[in-house]
Amino acid sequence: MKLWEQICVGLLLLSAAPLSLWSQVDNPRTPPVPAVTGTENTDNTDNRMLTPPLVSGQSYPTSPTSEERSNYLRGGLAFTSAYTDNAVGPVNGHPESDVSFSVAPFVALDETTSRQHCVLTYAPGFTFYQRESYLNEADQNASINFQYRVGPHATLTARDGFQKSSSVFNQPDLASAETVSGGAQGPNFSVIAPIADRLSNSGNLGISYQFAANEMVGASGTFVNLHYPNSAEVPGLFDSSSQAGSVFYTFRASKMHYLGVTYQYQRLVSNPSEGRDETQTHAVLFFYTLYPTPRFSISLFGGPQYSDTVQPPLTPSQLQASPLRAWTPAAGASLSWQGRLNSLAVSYAHVISGSGGLFGAVHMDSASASIRQQIMRSLSGTLAGGYAQNDVLGSVLLQGNNGHTVSGTASLQRQFGEHINLQLGYTRLHQDYSNVPVLSLTPDTNREFISVSYQFSRPMGR
Repeated sequence: MKLWEQICVGLLLLSAAPLSLWSQVDNPRTPPVPAVTGTENTDNTDNRMLTPPLVSGQSYPTSPTSEERSNYLRGGLAFTSAYTDNAVGPVNGHPESDVSFSVAPFVALDETTSRQHCVLTYAPGFTFYQRESYLNEADQNASINFQYRVGPHATLTARDGFQKSSSVFNQPDLASAETVSGGAQGPNFSVIAPIADRLSNSGNLGISYQFAANEMVGASGTFVNLHYPNSAEVPGLFDSSSQAGSVFYTFRASKMHYLGVTYQYQRLVSNPSEGRDETQTHAVLFFYTLYPTPRFSISLFGGPQYSDTVQPPLTPSQLQASPLRAWTPAAGASLSWQGRLNSLAVSYAHVISGSGGLFGAVHMDSASASIRQQIMRSLSGTLAGGYAQNDVLGSVLLQGNNGHTVSGTASLQRQFGEHINLQLGYTRLHQDYSNVPVLSLTPDTNREFISVSYQFSRPMGR
C-alpha cells in the first residue's frame, strides 16, 4: 500500500473513532483535563513534555485564552456581502468588479474529556453574484481535529480539512483566513486563483511517545491534494498532490528548553496535461524550542535538504525526462503567544514545498502572521497576513513561472447580546506571476466585506 493510501485509511478510521468516544460522558462534577500538545496549558507538577511546533503537525492557535471554550455544541447562520474590485479579470482593459452575497449555515462540536479532545466543524455555503451569475457557487467546508491520549506517555493526533469553493475568500471565518504553522511540511496554498472552482484537502496523522522523563520520539504522515475541476478557468495552473512522512527525537534540557532532530521525506507531484512532474525530498533538520510558559513558544530549525526532481520533456529536443538533483539548506523560525485578551503567531520558513498549482515543486520562502486583540468585552480586532516567494525547481524554461504572493486581512468583530455577531473587514491580495495567465491578468484584488451571523452554543455533558 502506498504512503498516501495508508494516511487516508488511517484518517478515515480516526474520523469514526470520536463517535463512540462521545458516548462516554465524564462525571459532570469532575472538570475535564485536556490532552497536552505543544500549545496547551498543563499543570506545573505534570512531567509530560510538550510537542515542539516543528513536529506537532498543528497550526498555532489564533484566539485569546478568554475565547477558548470546550464541551460545547455551536451552530448558526452567517450572511455575508462583499464588494470585489477584480472579480473576473480585465474586461476591455479594465478590471471587472462585482458584489457577492453568501449564506452559510455552520455547526461545530468541541468535546474534551480526560483522554481526548475532538473538534468537528461543518460549514456549507451558497454564494451569489450580482452581475456575473454564472459564478454562483455552492461551497463546502469541513474539518476534524482530534487528539487522544493513548496512555500516560503517548498522544495520538489527527487533522483533516476539506474545502470546495469558487473563491478562496469564501471561508467560514474570514478573519482566520491566514493560518500560522511552525512546521516545515505544511500545504502550499499561496498561489491563489481568486475566482475559480477548486477542491482542496489536507490532513495529518501523528503520534508522540515520551519514553523517559525528558525524552520523546514520534512520527507523522501528511497529505495535501489540490484539484481544479475546470482547467479552462485557471490557465497556467495545474492539479497537485503531496505526501510526506517524518520521525523525530526531542530532549528536554530543562523545563523551558527543548532540543531535537527530525528526518522528513516528501513526494511532491504536479500534473500538467503534458506529463507529470515529481520531486522527492529528504531532510535532516535540527530544532530548538523555548517555552517561557506553556502558552508562549519560540522555535528555530535548520538543516540540509536533498531533492530529486524528474520533469517531463519541455522542448522537442528533450526526448525523455531528465532528473535534477541538488542539496539546499532548509531553515525556519516561529513564535506563538496566547494571552487572556490577545494572541500573536508569526512564522518564517525556507523549504522545498509542493507546487500550489504551479508547474512543479518550488523553493518557497514564506512568512505569515496573525494578531488578535480583544479591545473591549464585546469588540475584537484581527490582523492577518502572509508572503510567499515560489521559485519552481528544474529547467530554466520554468523560471518564468516564479513569482510571489502578498495577502492581508484586517477585520473588526462586534458581539451584540448572546447570539448576534457583526464583522467588518478588508482583504488585499497581490500576486506577481508573469507567465501564469490566470494570475498575470488579475494581479491585484481588493475586497471589502460585512458579515452578520446568528450563533448559538449548548454545553455538553452538564
